[in-house]
Amino acid sequence: MDHLAPVFAQYPVEIVSADGVWLSTRDGRRILDLYGGHAVAALGYGHPRWLAALEQQARTVLFQSNAVPMEVRSRAAQRLVEFSGLPLSSVFFVNTGAEANENALKLACRITGRDQIVALEGGFHGRTAAAGAVTWGAAAKWYGFPRTPFDVRFLPRRDAAALSGITSRTAAVIVEPVQGVGGAFDMGREYLAALRARCDETGAMLIFDEVQCGMGRTGYPFAAKLYGIVPDLITTAKALGAGFPVGALLCGPRAAAVLKPDVLGTTFGGGPLACAVVAAVIDVIESEDLLGNVRRMSKLIRETCLVGPVTGLQGEGFMLGLRLSRPAVEVQSALLARDILTGTSADPQVLRLLPPFTLGERHIDRLRDALLDIGA
Repeated sequence: MDHLAPVFAQYPVEIVSADGVWLSTRDGRRILDLYGGHAVAALGYGHPRWLAALEQQARTVLFQSNAVPMEVRSRAAQRLVEFSGLPLSSVFFVNTGAEANENALKLACRITGRDQIVALEGGFHGRTAAAGAVTWGAAAKWYGFPRTPFDVRFLPRRDAAALSGITSRTAAVIVEPVQGVGGAFDMGREYLAALRARCDETGAMLIFDEVQCGMGRTGYPFAAKLYGIVPDLITTAKALGAGFPVGALLCGPRAAAVLKPDVLGTTFGGGPLACAVVAAVIDVIESEDLLGNVRRMSKLIRETCLVGPVTGLQGEGFMLGLRLSRPAVEVQSALLARDILTGTSADPQVLRLLPPFTLGERHIDRLRDALLDIGA
């Protein structure tokens, strides 16, 4: 009897091991992973430096609370701020992306004293009370709470005219610069610049949810860096630990100014194992030029994979949406039958690619050939 709660749809394969960009199944198949466990496996599987960092820290100090100063925690925060290349000064480590968003929204309400959050249609920010409240479609599908912790207003994507909906009531606007569940839908520099300007006009805080698109997935440390827009707060997770559960809230000057004991809190966030892994992930990304690889391989996908059922591509870096001539679930199934794992999205015509940053040309050739074999 399986005692797991039956709340997740299941792929028709059972994974028993993984190495690099490959997954091995119980029945002996070897599957190319172009989905990375929902954008988590940034370094692929079994990277020796990731494993070494985790083992060394586990043997040194397995856990201590945030009340105890630890060099590994301070180093991880410093490396993350430096890696971002943005004028952000404080890091609050948590466990998940939803938790990072929850704290970002709480800070925005506390700082502004306002009672409204603006979010975008198609956005996904998590399944907790506040993060779920600003997730498009959650109220109709799964939210479950009797009320939201603040008033929520949704605006259409990439619609600059609709930004008038951000007013003096708005505490914050939360946006994925490249939406994940929304289909690798990129907001673009022009729209995000207009969003930044409107927040400045009204005093609302701007939160970039980079849980999925951050930590190098766009080919830049953060999409904020790619687009040249500086938000007040950035949330990130997933690739941050490349398989170890960890999230972070990066704060600009306006948010950092209110931080003091008891404003934020967590038990497991910022644990030494997580922090050792964060520093190692950043070290690997930088020393192995994985940002450059993401940019190069993303360009190759765009140049060679507009074939078969693919009619267009959207997104940035290794957060790509393949727009299809037929339902994405059909193409996903056909690719899995050819030993390639991909993801669908909330858009039924868009297939998502969220591969490890270590993906190479031969892997892209395999995807192209499979798409050609499937046909239009």
